[in-house]
Amino acid sequence: MRKNIKTTEAIFPMPVLMIATYNEDNSVNVMNAAWAMMLDRNYIVLNLTETHKTVKNIKNKKAFTVSIADVQHVKEADYFGVVSANNVKDKFEKSKLNAVKSEFVDAPIIDEFPICMECEFVEYQDDKYGCGVVGKIINVSVDEKVLKDDRVDISLVNAICFDPYTHGYYAVGKRVGEAFKDGFDLK
Repeated sequence: MRKNIKTTEAIFPMPVLMIATYNEDNSVNVMNAAWAMMLDRNYIVLNLTETHKTVKNIKNKKAFTVSIADVQHVKEADYFGVVSANNVKDKFEKSKLNAVKSEFVDAPIIDEFPICMECEFVEYQDDKYGCGVVGKIINVSVDEKVLKDDRVDISLVNAICFDPYTHGYYAVGKRVGEAFKDGFDLK
């Protein structure tokens, strides 16, 4: 039997992504965003409103980075979501994390997060069904400790995802099947 519930945020899992930019004074700003997706192989979409300091920074600097949050930094990741850079000037500094400037775009890479997409700002869509920030992925950098045979091993990333039903974070990592292969058993 099925029951109707009142949520519309029903897609699970939602990624926990850290969007990093530079402020006007070149200090680091990071926000937590779960509403994002790949537009195609080289483009990402962030469903963010223009009220976010991060969006203002993206438009100003024409760049941003997107990192995948991990279990080891769940507190910091959540902090970046519950505190606004519009209200707390030294938000990143309080996290005690470290950042380095990307070689490819004018945005910071947060050292502690294992995977980082370095993006060039393409456009902001704000019409009725616009999806917000569109960025072109210029480079992807990863911490070598999550590589196995020069490929990212998700079980080593220890990524977290957001549960919109109960507002929890969950670890991602156990492989349960082979994509583009297991389904052939039903042919």
